[in-house]
Amino acid sequence: MSDLAANPRTRTVTWKDPREGASAAKKLSGMEYLRAIQRGELPGPPIAELMGFTLVELEEGKVVFGVQPGEYHYNPIGMVHGGLAATLMDSAMGCAIHTMLPVGVGYTTLELHVNYVRGIAHDSGPLQCRGEIIHIGGRVATAQGRLTDEKGHLYAHGTTTCMIFRPQLAGGRE
Repeated sequence: MSDLAANPRTRTVTWKDPREGASAAKKLSGMEYLRAIQRGELPGPPIAELMGFTLVELEEGKVVFGVQPGEYHYNPIGMVHGGLAATLMDSAMGCAIHTMLPVGVGYTTLELHVNYVRGIAHDSGPLQCRGEIIHIGGRVATAQGRLTDEKGHLYAHGTTTCMIFRPQLAGGRE
């Protein structure tokens, strides 16, 4: 009998309609929107439910997400897939930028660079990813991030470049 048949594991993921949050995001500043998610007034993004991470800290220009790595994050070689770290980094750095955006202004990731410096396993303990603003301009913003454990051991660090979407003014000029 295979190990899978003898010792199965399951994980059920539920989420709310993401269109509700996306609609609200257009009417709130980035900080107001993220605070509403943190308070549970708006649904969190489905990716957070799927990956099992939470918004831990929130302030202007800085965001921290936490995750407890699990076996369901594993890749075929028995370690947590690098995509968990990359997703946390993308989320924390992007949301750090989002905290600085006014009502009606959006963003998207243009570039994500992640340096992995230590392998992650389910017994690595809780991890936190801190994203912080480096620069916000009219069209482009940059941020940096660090993924660490409770003892401060570094697992990954990186940077992002995001495009800022501002509404057009009359006459097609910004």
